[in-house]
Amino acid sequence: MFDVLVYLYETYYRPDACPDSQALVKKLSAVGFEEEEISKALDWLTDLAVATNELSDQHPYQPISFGTRIYIAMELDTLGTAAVGFIQFLESAKVLNAVQREIVIERALAASSEQISLDKLKVIVLMVLWSQGKEPDGLMFDELFLDEDDAEPRMLH
Repeated sequence: MFDVLVYLYETYYRPDACPDSQALVKKLSAVGFEEEEISKALDWLTDLAVATNELSDQHPYQPISFGTRIYIAMELDTLGTAAVGFIQFLESAKVLNAVQREIVIERALAASSEQISLDKLKVIVLMVLWSQGKEPDGLMFDELFLDEDDAEPRMLH
C-alpha cells in the first residue's frame, strides 16, 4: 500500500491531478502494482478524505494547541516512541497543526495494527499534507524523505 501512496505522491502534484478512480486503477495496474495493494491504497485515501472533512468540520479554524497530546496505550503501541517524537517535532516546527496531527495519528492507526515504522509514518505525513494541497518547505521535505537506514546521527550544538 505504501509503495502505491509514494507513487501517487511522486506522480501527481496534487490529488485533483489524479485521474478518476477507474483510470487510476488501470494506470497503477499497468505500472505493476498488485490489485490488492491498489485497493488498500485507494480505500486508505478515501478514508483520509473522510477523516480530513470530519476533523476540519469539527475544528474549522484549526486551533493552535499549546497543550501536550496524551497518547493512549493502543496509540503508543502502534506508533512507537520514535513516531510520537517525530509527530511532536513536526508540530513544533509548524509543519503540522493540531488537526493535521490528529489526522496523521488516525491514518497511522488505520494503516497498521502493529507498530508502524518511522518511514511509513513519514509517508502518511506526506499524504496528509498532499491531500490538503500543502507541501513542506525544502528542509522538511528532505527530513520526510530521509530513510531510517540512511539517517546519520545528528549533532546537537
